[in-house]
Formats: sequence, C-alpha cells, structure tokens
Amino acid sequence: MMISPETYYEDNLKGKSAGELFREIQSLKREIKRLIKIAESNDVLSEKMCEPSPLTQIKVNREYLERAKIAYAEVGGEYKPTKAEMKGQEFNESLRLMKKFEFEYGGFFNGYETRSYTIVGEKVLLDLRHSFRQKPFDFPVYEPVTKENFLEGLAELHIGEWKKNYASPMLDGTQWSIDIEYEGNRKPVHIYGSNSFPYNFDDLLEFLGVDDQEYLDDDGDEV
Repeated sequence: MMISPETYYEDNLKGKSAGELFREIQSLKREIKRLIKIAESNDVLSEKMCEPSPLTQIKVNREYLERAKIAYAEVGGEYKPTKAEMKGQEFNESLRLMKKFEFEYGGFFNGYETRSYTIVGEKVLLDLRHSFRQKPFDFPVYEPVTKENFLEGLAELHIGEWKKNYASPMLDGTQWSIDIEYEGNRKPVHIYGSNSFPYNFDDLLEFLGVDDQEYLDDDGDEV
C-alpha cells in the first residue's frame, strides 16, 4: 500500500542526517528508474506482478523524492540535479516559448490522426486531421483550457525525460510522434515511436483526449 508524502516523511525521513537523507534520495531515484524500465519493457508478466501498477508507483515515488529533497535542504544539504534531471527541468522551462505542439498517432490500416495545438495569446487552438477522413467541419477550435493549464499539463508528463526514439522491430502496429516548435531560434523537438511507448504514454493520450480504442481491432489488439 502506498502512503502519503507526509506519512513517508514521518516514517522514513524525520530525524535523519544529511548523509542518510542523501542516500534515501539516491535509493528513490534508483527505484523510479527500475519501475520505468519495467513499464517500458512490454513485459506483461512483470507489470502484473507489480501492485500497485508501475505507473502508480512511479508517480508516488516522485512525490516521495520531492519530499526527501525538501528534508535534505532543511538540514543544510545542497542537492545537485543530474544531467537527466536538468534536461527535464530545462524542457519544462522551454514550454513557455512553445508556439506549436503536434501529435500524430495511428497505423497503416486505420490511418493517422494528427492533432496540432497552436498557442494564440493565452488560448490554445486545436486543429484535427486524419489521413483517411475528411477534416471535421468545426475545426480548428479553441480548447476549453488556457495556455497556462495546457503547459502545466504537458510539464506534468515529464516529456523532457523521454527518449527521442521508441522504435520496435515489430512491423505494422501503432506509430506515433511528437513535434514541438518554439518562438525564436530554439531547436524544435521531435520524438518518435513505433510499437513502443514511454511508461506514461496513456497519460499523454488522456491529456490530449485521444481515443486509443479507435486503433484497436475487434480482439483488442493494435492494428
């Protein structure tokens, strides 16, 4: 059973020295990395053996990690983020300069859906296209969220920690990509996957409102 960050603090952090807290931080980071590896392995048996799910444990352990960093600072510790953590932080900060976020998802047989989100002032304009179908008559349309909410939602997905390529040797199936354009001369971001996904990919689909059932056959398999 997972406990709250404050209960975790009382049980595991309170009264610890800086050295002990630092070791706890390192332990939490190793555990998060281990869980991500399980979630991205496509090993269904390993995932089923995890209770709660790897994704739930990752999210909760991230909360524990942030609480441990606070406790470490409170006793005079100075936490230095790793290159990977700095990369994730830098990505989230760069979202303020984002002007367009495009997500493509689908497969050869059912076609590809492309969702383009353009920042217009404090609003987000969504355009929708499909490779096999006519464009819906009511698009583009403004999303019912502000720019601030949209960027916060993207930041919570930790996309800056994702790999640039999630390719699998399996043919057909599902392909997806993310393309981000920025204001100014900042280099655009491109992330691609084929039958392989980041550990929290379903959270991205939910955030964008993508119906992944549309890309499954009658038996529930990807087509």
